Amino acid sequence: MPQGPGFLDRALQALVDGIQFGAIIAITAVGLSLIFGTTHLINFAHGELVTIGAVVAFFLNVGAAGPGWHLIPSAAVAIVIGALLGGLIERGMWRPLRKRGVGLINLFIITIGLSLLLRHIVLVFFGTRPQSYREYDIQQALDLGPIGITPRDLIIIALSVLVLLGVAFLLQRTRTGTAIRALSSNPDLAEASGIDVNRVVLIVWVLGGGLAALGGVFYGLTEIITWDMGFRLLLLMFAGIILGGLGSAYGAMVGSFVIGIVAQMSSLWFPIDLQNAWALLALIVVLLIRPQGILGQRERVG
Repeated sequence: MPQGPGFLDRALQALVDGIQFGAIIAITAVGLSLIFGTTHLINFAHGELVTIGAVVAFFLNVGAAGPGWHLIPSAAVAIVIGALLGGLIERGMWRPLRKRGVGLINLFIITIGLSLLLRHIVLVFFGTRPQSYREYDIQQALDLGPIGITPRDLIIIALSVLVLLGVAFLLQRTRTGTAIRALSSNPDLAEASGIDVNRVVLIVWVLGGGLAALGGVFYGLTEIITWDMGFRLLLLMFAGIILGGLGSAYGAMVGSFVIGIVAQMSSLWFPIDLQNAWALLALIVVLLIRPQGILGQRERVG
């Protein structure tokens, strides 16, 4: 009787799948982490920006009323729309609310309402039927030793790493990145030193919206496009951010990769339906050992 791949081969395959899944989580989570770091807002509606990016690319690529573009220009337009939507939400909603002195708890409740609103607007236009893009849907896997990976997934991993390196370069080597880090570290001191806080926060929202839309396109390519796909990914985004360290963009990247790898590796022993549960269990275990997260810093309480 022919035998299937051994445990080591399956473990290597799960590791590669976990890296890919973690890269998608990282792209979507890093913007959410930057928003929290600069405004201390827990944006529950960030998952809907992921969904909107995937859905906009779908309508431009496949939709009956769309132009029928190739997926690459469709994705580029979706990223721009996601970035503009993020900036519009900041400029039209969050900035006026901050000026009125609305508390963070109230803002958090508003993000939940915004999430429900955006999700059901997508439901009205997109419907409940899962969809997929026209290009890169079915591909022959490349055999790299014991690992099988499609060219699509290989490109997604490579592009994700390049985007994350670009974000790191922005934060470390540009004036805007320095201002973002200063605002995340000490908002009062940053404002007193002459940093235009509103401008920096707007840039962060635009960046976060664009990254969320890109992650949505990648997630739609690897999985399937649904009206609530971003909401289902949101819990893993928060898990990656908390695991890496609240307010740390680099921590969000590292934590997201850990969450993605644990989720996929757990399928070696347990049903795939429980993979998110094991990822969250890993989060709890790490926080019991290191409460500030992997790259977080200890803070004095009181």
